[in-house]
Amino acid sequence: MSVLTLTAQEQVSAPPSVVFALFGAGAGAGWVFDAVCDRVAPGVAVTLRAPLDGDAAPVEILGRIGAVTSGRLIEIVHDQPWRGRTVLRFSAHGSGTRVRLQSELDQQGLEWLLRRRGHVMRSVPCENPALGLLTSKSGPGNLFAAASDNMAALALEEINADGGLHGRPVDLVIGDDATDPATGAREARRLVAAGCRTILVATTSATFVAVSRAMADADVLLIQTLMNEGGIAGALRVQLGERPVDQLAAAAGPMMRAAGGRRWFLAGNDYCWPRSTHTVAREVLPQLGGSLVGERLAPLGTSDFAAIIEAVERSGADLLLSTFVGADAAAFQRECYERGLHRRCLTLAPAMDESTLARIGTEATAGLHTVSGYVESLDTERNSALLTRYRERFGQWAPPLSTLSESVFEGVHMWFAAAAQAGTDEPHAVARAMHDVRFELPRGTVTLDSNGIVGQRIHVAEAVGTDLRVVISP
Repeated sequence: MSVLTLTAQEQVSAPPSVVFALFGAGAGAGWVFDAVCDRVAPGVAVTLRAPLDGDAAPVEILGRIGAVTSGRLIEIVHDQPWRGRTVLRFSAHGSGTRVRLQSELDQQGLEWLLRRRGHVMRSVPCENPALGLLTSKSGPGNLFAAASDNMAALALEEINADGGLHGRPVDLVIGDDATDPATGAREARRLVAAGCRTILVATTSATFVAVSRAMADADVLLIQTLMNEGGIAGALRVQLGERPVDQLAAAAGPMMRAAGGRRWFLAGNDYCWPRSTHTVAREVLPQLGGSLVGERLAPLGTSDFAAIIEAVERSGADLLLSTFVGADAAAFQRECYERGLHRRCLTLAPAMDESTLARIGTEATAGLHTVSGYVESLDTERNSALLTRYRERFGQWAPPLSTLSESVFEGVHMWFAAAAQAGTDEPHAVARAMHDVRFELPRGTVTLDSNGIVGQRIHVAEAVGTDLRVVISP
């Protein structure tokens, strides 16, 4: 239930019919809260920036259009940065248009907004066992994290319905790293103060590294759920997810055959996971017959990729390895399409997911491939059951699942299975119990050996519009 409604409005010197027709024209275009969407119709992914936080930067809202009254109203159902509903009403005002925005704010949304404003809120320890989830509800990573807290909540609802941990329900405490490592470290400390003995970290590897360092002296188990480069040692550090060496080994050969060429250009964000993936690519691709013709990195939050795309064009590359993530990945792919890059080379984007595809748009995903252990269209009985429960719980406009968010659901269940086996949620006992066990999950069988090496099937998938279709499975 909403606890309050935030409002904002804009005046546009054009009649309502024109303003409504231009809704979603693009950030910076000056039309209606910098909204971006392909068209105005129910189910279409939309992003807008609403001035809901006083003098601070606008709040970026990610959701889908839920209902439309032509020329008058657009309803957006959203999960980022909080779950709720935002309604825009268009009305004549003099010779122009007034657009009034009303956004519902629940308790979690209110707490998120207060923390964003810098309010230090005292953490009250949970009375029940608590599991922390550190995700990216804001910043460039908010695209790939769109369904993460939904998946954690669904998993814990299932666990608690079966009696919880030793007869007690498990509480979920969520933190937002804002796609910033320092913020992530502060949020992790807040989760620990709330009583979390284990934290699932579903963020960029840069945040996981920062949190791991900040928690060096804490008796807290950190579980990185999504794809990563590995390499973080310690009894209380568990890294699940796909590894770059496995992804490239599975995808490079088929991609070169599909492209009819072997020249690779590497481009991505400038932080640890892309850099590590490029290091692996420089070793693996030549072994598979490929050659490297260029490399570029750009900071997280980049919006202009013209120089990188021009470098790709000059290189004569047949294939592009894109290690951009989240909003950067969406912007980069759209710009590549506008420049016609898809007509000269194929793109392999290991971190591309269904939520990001929805922001790229149907046409601009041409030539795009990914490689992961899970896609929403995966044809397994467990995945079909998961998708049914997910839609029943969160509705038809909830964000699509992807390997980045579905891994959170699996991470919760793996943690619980280990805690149940250990007979306690004590971090060291849970960490030991997670190793050398087979987990049967929606993506299939997943193993974690005593050395922390993850075993799972890896699939190569092609973007078909805003969906991912498996084209190669082992």
